Amino acid sequence: MQPGTTSPISGDRVTLDVAGARVFPILALVGLAALAVGAGLGAIRGDGFVYFLHSYLTNYIYVLSIALGTLFFVLIQHATRAGWSVAVRRIAELLAANVPLLCLLFLPILVPILLGNHALYEWTDSAAVAEDHLLQHKTPYLNVPFFGIRCVLYFAIWWLLTRYFLGRSVRQDESGQWTLTTSMERFSGPALLLFAGTVTFASIDWVMSLEPRWFSTIFGIYYFAGAIVGGTAMIILAAVMLQASGRLRMSITTEHYHDLGKLLFGFVIFWGYIAFSQYLLIWYANIPEETVYFLARQTNGWSPVSLALLVGHLLIPFFGLLPRAVKRRKGPLAFWCVWLLVFHWLDMYWLVMPNYATDAEPTLELIDLFLLVGLAALYLASAVRMAGARPLVPVHDPRLGESLAFENF
Repeated sequence: MQPGTTSPISGDRVTLDVAGARVFPILALVGLAALAVGAGLGAIRGDGFVYFLHSYLTNYIYVLSIALGTLFFVLIQHATRAGWSVAVRRIAELLAANVPLLCLLFLPILVPILLGNHALYEWTDSAAVAEDHLLQHKTPYLNVPFFGIRCVLYFAIWWLLTRYFLGRSVRQDESGQWTLTTSMERFSGPALLLFAGTVTFASIDWVMSLEPRWFSTIFGIYYFAGAIVGGTAMIILAAVMLQASGRLRMSITTEHYHDLGKLLFGFVIFWGYIAFSQYLLIWYANIPEETVYFLARQTNGWSPVSLALLVGHLLIPFFGLLPRAVKRRKGPLAFWCVWLLVFHWLDMYWLVMPNYATDAEPTLELIDLFLLVGLAALYLASAVRMAGARPLVPVHDPRLGESLAFENF
């Protein structure tokens, strides 16, 4: 579409208008207040913020996974030159472009580590490392200075990717230059490689290294699979809520929900496949150094949580999302998105909280709720602020007409 042409959705409401200005301060205040209460609850526990840090990490990697899942959606659409997804791609771009906030919110995890606190990661404790030959062997990688450098690298790359794709997409809204689409498609391949590498190593550094003697060669893929489930579910819910507010009613159709539902269904299966593959190989080999990870998640009351993930994250949503009619109706599809976001959080809880103590039992506390609300509210506030007066649809994307006319067969 050339500059100056009329958008095919010129009659649709495609901006937040004044609603964004009203919602942003509310979300920001709720987020800050909830984090303050969470920090207060962490302080009065009297355990040196140990539980607070584990709970904060749980909720942080949950919110981060949603942002990374939406970023992957943007990258894969450009890599495949997809036309059907143009109408919903801007939602994903805005949900992904919150890296500066996520970097700031990571400081409560990084700063204590840099200051010598080893409440989260055993490998940061020099005394523990001195008594363990295996930890000494991993010191060239698992050391505080290198950990900090890698964290900076991850956020720098994610910021580069989100800024590049959102920036060019928004610029195209103003100029209509189709060459911007071409440049994004060309960069999407290298971007996917950068995305894969950073997500893999970030999940290893921030989650898998909670148990530094254990390792899994597909742990990064496991976290990635859950992130795509969470990110896709959030895109669908955002589209549903925007349409409920009277926006994007002409732009996003039943056909888009159908394909988003298929994508969500596919990654629910993919998550189950990776989870089963990781468990089966470790169970079959029966090596004590490997089975210890799942032993901690099948004792001290964690067995029901493990079974809940199997049933609630895979089996129930598999049959729930299977019918074609469910994927084409906003109400049922939104229900399954909420369902999967809940169980995706439980998955993050299952990854982190057994490391709180050797005999830790699964107990949900108010601090978990406040930290979840705080981080999620700030993330959504940042997305609303990022949207601003920008169109919620790439109005001059050369494939927008194809997206509006898209039909499933």
